[in-house]
Amino acid sequence: MKVTILGAGAYALALSSNIKKEYNVVLWTKFEEEKELLMKKKGNDNVLPGYKISSNVSITTNMEEAVNGSDLIIIAVPAPVVHDITLELKKYFKSNQHICIASKGIEEKTYLFVYDIFTKVIKTRNVSVISGPSFAIDMCNNHPTGLTLATRSTKTEFVVRNVFNSDNLKLRVTRDVIGVEICGSIKNVIAIGAGILEGMGYSESTRAMYVTESLHDIKGLIKALGGNPKTILSYAGFGDLMLTATSTKSRNYKFGVMIGKRTHKNIIDEYKNSTTVEGINTLNSIYKLLKKKKVDMKIIDLLYDIVYKDVDIDNLVKFLINKA
Repeated sequence: MKVTILGAGAYALALSSNIKKEYNVVLWTKFEEEKELLMKKKGNDNVLPGYKISSNVSITTNMEEAVNGSDLIIIAVPAPVVHDITLELKKYFKSNQHICIASKGIEEKTYLFVYDIFTKVIKTRNVSVISGPSFAIDMCNNHPTGLTLATRSTKTEFVVRNVFNSDNLKLRVTRDVIGVEICGSIKNVIAIGAGILEGMGYSESTRAMYVTESLHDIKGLIKALGGNPKTILSYAGFGDLMLTATSTKSRNYKFGVMIGKRTHKNIIDEYKNSTTVEGINTLNSIYKLLKKKKVDMKIIDLLYDIVYKDVDIDNLVKFLINKA
């Protein structure tokens, strides 16, 4: 079996490390310098210090070569480039191939989730989404990890399960693609707020209060956008939110901590420019999506005002106490 991973960042490498070693895995990157680094060093210490790529993994910058004859194509690129990558993939995609989307987020101009971006360009039922609490370094170190697999295709479910069938990775299946997409996107936004509270010096008790209130609101959002509210209890929901909103390994959480400590704007801007903080763009997109859909979610309104309008962060604690 051949498996293609579009993307060569930390999470793409982590996913490759969890694929059966007897399978042929191809990592695709758009950047020649990234390809050369991975081939020379057998890894990338800039994103995953100490990790070495398995012998069954090859690297290419040729999309046609990467996907030709592939049974499963995994998309693991940042959300803002999913549309462009999908347009290129369409030239070579065959109807019998299966797709697994590991990217998370919302497109800023269209407010579409990644699944919708993909299926708008490529018409296929053989598509799935994986999401859950899974730092790349932990997966590479073979720590037991649980992910939610969302798909409406039993064939795709079988293929993805077979590819990732290992002693370290557990998949729980749902048909609720919408709910999983929402959870996978919004958790980065909520993590910023949790980081703000830590930066302000508030305890675990206050942050637990914040996460709990957020869970209630996300559950309501899933229902409002046509998903299954029970998805909030999945790996993609509670699991990923608990991880991202409590760990300093999370870039979004770190960004929030800097805001909470009232770090100088120049230092924050430097961090934003040197680090991918997915929650910043997602916050802007989901804020506008909620306005468009006329869905009320006060925590998103407040975080948007704090991040984009420099509203006083003290309002976050006042909000938690006064929230109905």
